[in-house]
Amino acid sequence: MLTCAFSPRNSKLVQMSPPIRVFRSSVGTKLLIGATGLALVGYLLIHVAGNLVIFGGQSAFNKYAYTLEDNPLLPVIEILLALLFLTHIYKAIANFLSNQKARPAKYEKKKRAGYTSRKSLASSTMIVTGLWLVVFLLFHVTAFRAGWGHETPWPAGGRDLYTQELDVFHSPLTVLFYLLSMIAIGMHLWHGVSSSLQSLGVDHPRWTPRIILAGRVLAVAISGTFIVILFWAHVMGQQQ
Repeated sequence: MLTCAFSPRNSKLVQMSPPIRVFRSSVGTKLLIGATGLALVGYLLIHVAGNLVIFGGQSAFNKYAYTLEDNPLLPVIEILLALLFLTHIYKAIANFLSNQKARPAKYEKKKRAGYTSRKSLASSTMIVTGLWLVVFLLFHVTAFRAGWGHETPWPAGGRDLYTQELDVFHSPLTVLFYLLSMIAIGMHLWHGVSSSLQSLGVDHPRWTPRIILAGRVLAVAISGTFIVILFWAHVMGQQQ
């Protein structure tokens, strides 16, 4: 028994620790997708709440932004967020490719599974909206961190992020791209919130319909709030 455990054929099992084997399995992959997905939903809630400060005016928004950017823990938080995003993206793509490989032949004709099915446009396009959001994230980070737009220092400290945001959203093309991206976020969350909870084992005939409804309400609330902020910033930018 002992000699068999250390044979070359079983060397991978010996070298690979149990947690790694779990997270490389299909079940572990879904667990990671669900956990990182919910963590990113939490981040989105915090992010949209912070962006609402812009309605308080230039001074309030710049003070909020400076407090955030002056936080010494910000680099650590950004690294953790990057790890969350990368893990979620990598595992989601791996899961999609694994499913495609397991079912290479497409059905000749798709049929509706009935009212019990959770399949929807949002669920069918998760990989598409996810990849769109990767492109959006790269654009968004570049626009606001690398200084696209009107970047000027704020006398009270930090930068005038309020004016920079209005300048970025001055362009109708940028507004259109952000609008499509906010719709993509809404579609991704429409299915993603309840799906993440289901991946973590939260699935009950009584509570699941309520969870699905709550996830969809949350999706509309988050994407809708971002869209309101987007058009408000565009209108205000046109007046400058």
